[in-house]
Amino acid sequence: MNARRSLRAEGPVFAGGPLRPEVAPARDARYARKPIKVVIQLPCRDEAEQLPATLAALPRRLPGVDEVEWLVIDDGSSDDTAGVAIAHGAHAVLRLPHNRGLARAFCAGLEAACRRGADVIVNVDGDNQYDAAAIPELVARVLAGRADIVVGCRPIERIAHFPWWKKRLQRLGSAVVRAAASVRVDDATSGFRAYSRDAAMRLNVYSGYTYTLETLIQAGQSGLRVEGLPVGVNPPTRPSRLIRSVPQYVARSVLTIVRSFLTYRPLEFFLAPAGLCMGLGALIGARFLYAFAHGDGDGHVQSLILSALLIVVGTVGAAVGLLANQMVVNRRLLEEQQQSRRRAEWRPPA
Repeated sequence: MNARRSLRAEGPVFAGGPLRPEVAPARDARYARKPIKVVIQLPCRDEAEQLPATLAALPRRLPGVDEVEWLVIDDGSSDDTAGVAIAHGAHAVLRLPHNRGLARAFCAGLEAACRRGADVIVNVDGDNQYDAAAIPELVARVLAGRADIVVGCRPIERIAHFPWWKKRLQRLGSAVVRAAASVRVDDATSGFRAYSRDAAMRLNVYSGYTYTLETLIQAGQSGLRVEGLPVGVNPPTRPSRLIRSVPQYVARSVLTIVRSFLTYRPLEFFLAPAGLCMGLGALIGARFLYAFAHGDGDGHVQSLILSALLIVVGTVGAAVGLLANQMVVNRRLLEEQQQSRRRAEWRPPA
């Protein structure tokens, strides 16, 4: 296949670059071990202008790693993102036939990287906002077994081009992740991350908007170890495409947070409001009983009706929470089956 041909099809298409993966020199047979491969993936859409600088900063060799590949996921770009990627050293380009969104492009990249034999996958944004000098340390922490996912945490408060509301939302996202999954990272919305192969196979993203908060909540609930690493940032190259308007970004982020709580912690999600309803109902009912005991019950019939309504709503909410919690058990069993299937299917070609 001509590596420089522009390819399009109904499904994702790979275009290979003119470069071969960087392979470390052969080692003495006495110290033979399984070769370690790192795939650096870059989900992109219309990044032809930024890609040259982004790719130029990526490492071709890493300590303790035998093979490094660059994989660009072209999410239905209207410019020549794929061609620019190949021309500037990408080993492969996964071309999606149309724009599917950042979250779907990210997931497609994880699968493609695993199928290419990756032991560690590093996710980098195509707009060159992160300092790629942190990649060796991100990978080293995964290879050392310190964490299954290492998140590159930006110095949010010191980034001059971030507006105040964005800084507050970043902090809110990190607080939500801590509350939902006991995952302590300072920048939960950062997309600059390293994943072990096992972690990549466990993750499922249901949102079509972004993957950052959801994957961390899911990782915490799945028992994966998550660690933060302070990283630097580069000057902005273009406005954010993810945050086109503040209300839209806030609404989508809140929806993602609510969906994550509902998916991974449904018992707490339903029991908290259910308990509140039942408590209020009990207090209002006690007020009615007090009035009734003092011969004034006829004037507080509305309190009795409201008390009964709140207690019924709370009981139904608690029952739904218990039922949803049992569904979580079934979902985890299905995820274990899915992971076993992925291990069998996401193998590199022989």
